[in-house]
Amino acid sequence: MNFYIVIPAHNEADSIGDTLNSLVHQTLLPKKIVVVNDHSSDDTPNIVEEFSKSHNFIELVTVTSSNEHLPGTKIINAFYKGYDTLDEAYDVICKYDADLIFPLNYLESLANHFKESPKLGMAAGVCYIENNGQWVLEDLTGKDHIRGALKAYRKDCFLEIGKLKRTMGWDTIDELLAKFYGWNFFADDTLHVKHLKPTGASYNKAAKHLQGEAMYKMRYGLILTTISALKLSVKKKSFNYFRDYIAGYLKALKEKPEFTVTSEEGKYIRNYRWKGILKKLY
Repeated sequence: MNFYIVIPAHNEADSIGDTLNSLVHQTLLPKKIVVVNDHSSDDTPNIVEEFSKSHNFIELVTVTSSNEHLPGTKIINAFYKGYDTLDEAYDVICKYDADLIFPLNYLESLANHFKESPKLGMAAGVCYIENNGQWVLEDLTGKDHIRGALKAYRKDCFLEIGKLKRTMGWDTIDELLAKFYGWNFFADDTLHVKHLKPTGASYNKAAKHLQGEAMYKMRYGLILTTISALKLSVKKKSFNYFRDYIAGYLKALKEKPEFTVTSEEGKYIRNYRWKGILKKLY
């Protein structure tokens, strides 16, 4: 099974070496790794070039964007800069962050999952973060979600969902669309991936506003957006998340940016979310 991996990287000199080192020692080696150096001002590109000298399946692509860390558009734009350099001979396409350390059997385990289940569209492990010298589960979402940091897609699923959306919330949209088109996804909690930088550590208020905008673009509606914002605010133990998400949604409601899903897809997404909420209540 051919794995192609694209890694967007912006000023990741302190972690990209660890990420690549864990990938070049996999029991099942990837066929290609493209690291997209996105406007880095540190040693990121030099570290990647050193790896490429001894591993011919690693390639560096350099692009220039802004220095501002806005999850979503910036990251996915960088992903496509790498993806566009690839051929079509992949079975699985991966979008990985540049601050992950994978267990050495990671890709082989994913390959086994894909082979065993023809309708498995996405698969991944789970992220662990360091807390007081111990590696603990980064518990931001439920077990029914694959983190945006480590997405791996079966080719047919990736193409059917229209690839990745250039918006905040892309890593939720992809799963909901996969469900809509009849694909399954699986997070293997036996595959512990070390996440060196906790999610959201460098998000600013603009990024949080974009999350609210993303909920509008997914046709959530105000009630579902409010519930989602409250849930994350409680997990993060900060009312600011709720305030910023709702502000972003209301701003989008006024400005009416283009939706990222069709009306039919949006109806499915709302029904799916409400079923999940009602299931937890009863």
